[in-house]
Amino acid sequence: MFNTVTIVGVGLISGSFSLALKEKGLAKKVIGVSRTAASAQKALELGLIDEALPLEQAIAQSDLIYVAIPVDVTIPVMKQVMDLVTDKQIVADAGSTKHALCLALNDHPMRRQFVATHPMWGTEYSGPEAAVRDAFVGRACVICEKEKSDPAAVEKIEQVYRALGMHIIYMDADSHDTHAAYISHISHITSFALANTVLEKEREENTIFELAGGGFESTVRLAKSNPAMWVPIFMQNRENVLDVLNEHISQLRKFKACLEKENYQYLQELIENANKIKRIIK
Repeated sequence: MFNTVTIVGVGLISGSFSLALKEKGLAKKVIGVSRTAASAQKALELGLIDEALPLEQAIAQSDLIYVAIPVDVTIPVMKQVMDLVTDKQIVADAGSTKHALCLALNDHPMRRQFVATHPMWGTEYSGPEAAVRDAFVGRACVICEKEKSDPAAVEKIEQVYRALGMHIIYMDADSHDTHAAYISHISHITSFALANTVLEKEREENTIFELAGGGFESTVRLAKSNPAMWVPIFMQNRENVLDVLNEHISQLRKFKACLEKENYQYLQELIENANKIKRIIK
């Protein structure tokens, strides 16, 4: 599908994306652009990329430029990328927020070559070592502002994600950020807060290690996520995150009040209502 693909950032998402492209024969060559020489070298050693180059040299050789870096640096880097591409190249990103980026690129003369995407997958790990095979199988990929992109570019990006095992959802950028706050961003805040709660109240690390069962591990897993990635996400999606965080705090207060007032009937009702999520998530 592509002769040469450049991944800007050589971490979890881009590294997994590159592995999938290589294994499915969708790219003959993958070039990596990294902020650090150490990450680029590790990506080479792991076979995630075939060559490491500076941004301008990489873009000059590429059919597809795939940007997967923290959202606070995505906008300036994307502007650099868009200034360098031609109408024969496609640019896509994998960022967890979309409104700010789409707004920043809205009037760029090469806007139609950009496809705004968010593959809805990730782990708590980061860096090239975190890349895994078959990462995207069965997951959703959101494409935003489809109508502002060249139809041929959109079709090709859709083909790539579908070949990786994903299904496509279309949204405007604002809706994406709202739903991402509800489904993804609040989960991370909750996990960070729970980890801090346990670290504050349970001083014996050995006890945490020995007693932590599956429920605790799965709930607090996201607390291991990289702050360099998540602080910028919370900053860019601040209003939506605050909205869902206020509702979450309200729900926690209900549980607290039930215990304080020994209102166990209402506590059962709260849990039974929460059980309705089983209709959606099996």
